Amino acid sequence: MTQELRILAPDSFREKLNRRAFIKAGTATAGMAVVLMACGGSDSDSPDTTAAAAGDGATQATGDWSRVINKSSGTLAMYTWGDYDDPELVGALAESSLGVKMKVDYFGSNEDLITKLSAGGGSSSGFDIVVPTGPYIVQMVEKGLIQKFDKTLIPNMVNVDPAFLGQAWDKDNEYSVCKNWGTTGFFYDTTKISKELNTWQDFLDACMGEASGQCSVIDAAPNYAGPYFWANGIDWNTEDKASLDAAEKFLVEELAQHVKAFDSYPSTKLAEGAYTLAMAWNGDARQAYFRIKDAGGTPENWRWVLGTPDTELFMDTFCIAAGSPNTEAAHAWINWILIPENSIKDLEYHGYHTGMKEMEQLITELAPDLVKGDMIFFKPEEVKTMHTQVLNSSIDRLVDILNKAKAKAGA
Repeated sequence: MTQELRILAPDSFREKLNRRAFIKAGTATAGMAVVLMACGGSDSDSPDTTAAAAGDGATQATGDWSRVINKSSGTLAMYTWGDYDDPELVGALAESSLGVKMKVDYFGSNEDLITKLSAGGGSSSGFDIVVPTGPYIVQMVEKGLIQKFDKTLIPNMVNVDPAFLGQAWDKDNEYSVCKNWGTTGFFYDTTKISKELNTWQDFLDACMGEASGQCSVIDAAPNYAGPYFWANGIDWNTEDKASLDAAEKFLVEELAQHVKAFDSYPSTKLAEGAYTLAMAWNGDARQAYFRIKDAGGTPENWRWVLGTPDTELFMDTFCIAAGSPNTEAAHAWINWILIPENSIKDLEYHGYHTGMKEMEQLITELAPDLVKGDMIFFKPEEVKTMHTQVLNSSIDRLVDILNKAKAKAGA
């Protein structure tokens, strides 16, 4: 292990999430993109079942969980971010360990997730497990889109480092538990971009310069706007009208025409040679290295950059959808994925910190040959530059800016 991996859970992480990640009271309106319609109520009571697993939290979930799969649905259905789980953990291993078959569908933004759940009437989406980003949980609870856990069915929650529990959006972890956390930067081909890129201003300049027409950005409203705010020293959660007006002018009238694609998961297209420069979450950028190599390319020609002077901090969470047809099995799978061996296997695949206790020891024992760990584990000084999204009155404006930019780009 390199020295950089010695700092695995910076003390500043908990402080930053609790200080930054909250829903501003009184800012949620019926017109907001994240509150698309009134939803039906959910059954938030704990299911009347016995524990799925016993012990001190380090034990395997046991039992024939195929018996709790609703025959009308046939599968345990997950709705999550793209390419976000080790295929074996949502495939053969889930079936052999828990007796469940899983069906996984993907969304590109939290707004897309909430739209889909809301369209299902709040309690009839057909999904069992969903994976929202932390700050969205408050609204999802208010709108009846997710249900309370029966914590007796998730004893392995004790394996999660307390630094990643008890966040402001769900202080008692009644509805959610950390899946993983990460950040945002960019990835570029050093053989096609002559200048060394280090900052978000460098990213924007290159997208409008050497990488014009070969640049991709994340397809989510706050993320598309983020580089402009970060490059200009503006809080990306600003509600200031003048700042939002200036952001729209730049993002729609100046940047959009240079953007080739709005792509939340660019690693596959990067391997295909579709982009020279891509804004990316750290885990997907890490996967790009492997995919470029598998496609016969030269990963050494590519460089990952953690955007500066500021960038994003996110935590995604496992939740159970309201009206889940397979609630017990959903609990069982979440409990099973929180077994350290499974969590680290997942981490090796998707490239995000999964929040386990004693992470350094787990990596040493379970993943001693971990590749590009510096793209997963960040130093305290790096974490200090990361800021969590706040849902406030600006979200509608940011969604409008994204839609206008897509129209300008012809995307």
